[in-house]
Amino acid sequence: MSFSSELMNQAVIEACNGVECGDGGPFGAIVVNTKTNEIFARGHNMVLVTNDPTMHAEMTAIRNACKKLNNFDLKGYSLYTSCYPCPMCMGACLWARFDHIYYGATAQQAAEIGFDDKAFHDFLKDPKSDNIRTLQHLPADNYLLPFQMWSNKPDKKQY
Repeated sequence: MSFSSELMNQAVIEACNGVECGDGGPFGAIVVNTKTNEIFARGHNMVLVTNDPTMHAEMTAIRNACKKLNNFDLKGYSLYTSCYPCPMCMGACLWARFDHIYYGATAQQAAEIGFDDKAFHDFLKDPKSDNIRTLQHLPADNYLLPFQMWSNKPDKKQY
């Protein structure tokens, strides 16, 4: 068994731990130092225990890693996740700037047990109002003020 396979097994074990304790769905993730291959942080789905729809395994692992590192930039780290990330988690992975994102189960395999995020992927490909939700540009008089303030801020930290 390769070292990468063993790391993926650790993500799967984290998912199993989450299922056993009843925190949320069957998903786990680990953040690994890319150079040393050491596990730096772990996380599993915690949606049910937190009543927070953003507490997916990847999000939990990212939050744990960033807190431990005291930094929002996870360049130099890789993510091993037990399943292909949903759009929210993939976005977080990109913002975290992981060197690598490895996944176990496919989105189709997750859909087969009731975790189908195809509608979210489809919406992002063609974002518009539909029979479920309204998406509408609604500018207020001062809607660009935060951007102007940020642009003029001399001590901003770009990310």
